[in-house]
Amino acid sequence: MKAAKSLTAAAVLTLLASGSAFAYHDGGVAYCDGCHTMHNSSGNKAMGTGSNATQLKGVTYLLQGSDQSSTCLNCHATTSAKAGSYHIMTTDAAAGGTVPSNYTPGGDFAWVKETFNYNSHGTPTTSLGERHGHNVVAADFGITPDSTLTTAPGGNYPAANLACSSCHDPHGKYRIVDAAGTVQRPVVAGTGYNGANDVAVSLPINGSGSYGAAPTTTEAVGVYRLLGGPGYLPDSVSGVAGIQPFAALPPYAVAPAAYNRSEASTDTRVAYGTGMSEWCANCHTNIHNSTANYDGGTSLIHPASSDSTLGANILANYNAYVSSGNFGGTVANAYTSMVPFEEGSNNRANLALHAVNDGSQKGGADSNSNVMCLSCHRAHASGWDSMTRWTNKTEFLTVAGAYPGTDSTNSSAQSYGLGRTMNEVQATFYQRPATVYATYQRSLCNKCHAKD
Repeated sequence: MKAAKSLTAAAVLTLLASGSAFAYHDGGVAYCDGCHTMHNSSGNKAMGTGSNATQLKGVTYLLQGSDQSSTCLNCHATTSAKAGSYHIMTTDAAAGGTVPSNYTPGGDFAWVKETFNYNSHGTPTTSLGERHGHNVVAADFGITPDSTLTTAPGGNYPAANLACSSCHDPHGKYRIVDAAGTVQRPVVAGTGYNGANDVAVSLPINGSGSYGAAPTTTEAVGVYRLLGGPGYLPDSVSGVAGIQPFAALPPYAVAPAAYNRSEASTDTRVAYGTGMSEWCANCHTNIHNSTANYDGGTSLIHPASSDSTLGANILANYNAYVSSGNFGGTVANAYTSMVPFEEGSNNRANLALHAVNDGSQKGGADSNSNVMCLSCHRAHASGWDSMTRWTNKTEFLTVAGAYPGTDSTNSSAQSYGLGRTMNEVQATFYQRPATVYATYQRSLCNKCHAKD
């Protein structure tokens, strides 16, 4: 793993594309030249925001892109022919003419470039691309700030400043230092947040903590997906009035190494442990709710937190529900990544037992399991409004045993695709065959609520 740090950026990307075990972030800060240009030049050419020959056009923070997210997408975006692995945006899909082809648990940012027009009960309706996900500002890839939601729903984080680095710490300072999952961030005294997680001395990061690796007595592992923790505040918003540093710890979660793939034959299970909704509440504070303060519905906020355990009835529904009208499922095969849940645990070793590459861990929920933000939403983007995993704007998700779409030969099914083709609808289900569901499948809210 360490050997990769002495290679050039091109060599590392070549090795990654060929399936090598070399990694770029290694759970923490990568080599500086991968993201920054020291003298605002590349290949003996001046860099700028114009249409110069080099792809690398950054000036702000001496980045290798026009902005923070463009710098990330220089590596994390690719064409559909090369989709998979660490890619989170399908560039030719964003340009039009193909279907987003990355199936990471967080979704494909190409969906925020896809706008769909359709008739809703006779009324012309538009599903804007910006409604499909987090509109991280990435000028080099044509992603602009959200024009409608100018601040984070339930909070005040400005859309104009939203970047990959708003959530992910690009320098990877947060680290797990022991088997109990203790998170620390080493900072120079007087320069940090001075919270309980800030320390002057900590263990160095040995590798990623996203896949279940444990720290040793001498070396730490990074937190899940390099997410920011207590005290995190990107430089781009450090002077914006009212924006406070993060308060919540990064969530406990473990992903399988093969996390970006079609789910046509088996689910890709991320073992979410605890803390995801609390972490989302760093920005979406006022739409976060828990069982403890849930008022029975007058707040119109769905419970989603570590204390929002499923309860006996919903637990039974989740484990028995297969599809509309079919409650013959078993606990051993109840899990679906279309409706994931938190396991209510911070034991990363146990979580790793569920996050296996072959998708064989299908066990359902138990009395410790709880609903979270990602039970219904994808973290990056989806093919549906409000970045939900499925649409709640039609009666049926499948019609006559097939996915609906504008190109369906079944005229009654065409409108249920909401302007999307059948292939686009199936892509939102990560290529699951429609036969996984009922002939006329209703909303997957029913996995928990069983009203169909």
